[in-house]
Amino acid sequence: MQTFTMVLQEIWTSLFMWFFYALIPCLLTDEVAILPAPQNLSVLSTNMKHLLMWSPVTVPGETVYYSVEYQGEYESLYTSHIWIPSSWCSLTEGPECDVTDDITATVPYNLRVRATLGSQTSAWSILKHPFNRNSTILTPPGMEITKDGFHLVIELEDLGPQFEFLVAYWRREPGAEEHVKMVRSGGIPVHLETMEPGAAYCVKAQTFVKAIGRYSAFSQTECVEVQGEAIPLVLALFAFVGFMLILVVVPLFVWKMGRLLQYSCCPVVVLPDTLKITNSPQKLISCRREEVDACATAVMSPEELLRAWIS
Repeated sequence: MQTFTMVLQEIWTSLFMWFFYALIPCLLTDEVAILPAPQNLSVLSTNMKHLLMWSPVTVPGETVYYSVEYQGEYESLYTSHIWIPSSWCSLTEGPECDVTDDITATVPYNLRVRATLGSQTSAWSILKHPFNRNSTILTPPGMEITKDGFHLVIELEDLGPQFEFLVAYWRREPGAEEHVKMVRSGGIPVHLETMEPGAAYCVKAQTFVKAIGRYSAFSQTECVEVQGEAIPLVLALFAFVGFMLILVVVPLFVWKMGRLLQYSCCPVVVLPDTLKITNSPQKLISCRREEVDACATAVMSPEELLRAWIS
C-alpha cells in the first residue's frame, strides 16, 4: 500500500511539472511576445546630412515604433555599456532617423535601433560598420548667375553653416586669367566682378567643409554675356547741357535772392530835392554863455527848421 501511494505521488508530480512547463510558453506568448528586430541598417549621408535607415518591422493592424541610440568614440572605447538616445528618434514611426545633430565629431559612431509595440520590445540591431561623417557625399552646389547692370552676381545654395564655397570666374576669351573667390555662406547675392560691355563671363563653384577637410566636385560652368550697352551720345549731350545750365542758373539765382533780401531788410531811402540841404545850417538858438537867462530866440521858417533837424 505504501509503495502504491509513492507511485501515485510520483505520477502526480510528473503531471504537474509537465503541465507547468507546457503553460510557461503560452504565458510568454500572450504577455511578453518578442518582436523581430529591425534589419538591414545603413546610413545615407549627403552634404553632412546623416540618415539612419532600416527595414520596417511589420505587424498587421498595429503601429510599430522605433528607438535609436548611438555611441561616440569615447563611449565605444571606455564605456561600451553606455548608449545615448538620439535627439529626434525616441519612439518614432518611420523606418528612418535623422542623426545629423547626434554626429558632432569626425570620429566613428556606433548606431543601433529596436522596435516597440505596446509593452513588447525587440532586440537591438547594431549598424554593422561604425559610421564616420568624413564619408559623407559632397555634391556640387546649386548656383544662380545674374547680371545687375554691369555687375556679375552669384547666389549659392544654402547648405548650412559648415559649408564654404570656392567660386572660380573668368572672362571667356583665349588666355583669360581665372579668378578665385571664397564665399563664406550661401543664400545671399555676392558681387564677383564689374563686366565690360560686349564681353562674356563664366562661373563655376565647389563646396568646402572645413570640419572634414574635403571639397566637392565643381558645378557645371555657366556663362553670361553683357550686351554693348554704351551710353547714347544724345543722353551724354543732354547731361552736359543740363550741367552747364546748372552752373549758370544757380549763381544767378543766388545773386538775385541776395538782392531781394537786401532790398527787403535794408531799403535805401532817397530824399526828394525839396528836402536836400544846399546851404550851411544856421543856429536855431543862440545863447550867450555869460548870460544864462538872456537868450535870443530867432523865428525861423519850417524849411529852416527841417534843415536844422537833419543836420
